Amino acid sequence: MKLTSAPNLLTAQHWLNVLETAGIACQLHNRYLSGAMGEIPAEQCAPELWLVDERDEVQARKLLAAAVSGPPSDAAPWRCRQCGETLEAQFTVCWQCGTARNPLD
Repeated sequence: MKLTSAPNLLTAQHWLNVLETAGIACQLHNRYLSGAMGEIPAEQCAPELWLVDERDEVQARKLLAAAVSGPPSDAAPWRCRQCGETLEAQFTVCWQCGTARNPLD
C-alpha cells in the first residue's frame, strides 16, 4: 500500500529509516527515477514509501508526522543503551556505535 511520496531521495530514505527502526516493514519505490524527469512527468518520479502491511498505516503516519516536525526545541538528549554515548534529541541513531534509538527513550 502506498503511504506517501517524498520530495527527494534523501528525505525518503530518512523516512524509511524512521519506519524500519519502529518495526514497520516498508519499501522505497522510484529510487532511481529522478534521472527520468522530463521524459516522465515529475510527479511520477518522486520517491514513494509503500507499506508491506496496510494495518501499520496509522502508526506509520504518526511516526512520519513526528519526523517531519522534529523534536521540540526543549527536548532532552538521550543516552545510547549500547555504548552510553549522550546524543541530542534530533538524532535517531548513535553516531558512536550505530545503535538505533529506542522509540521509548
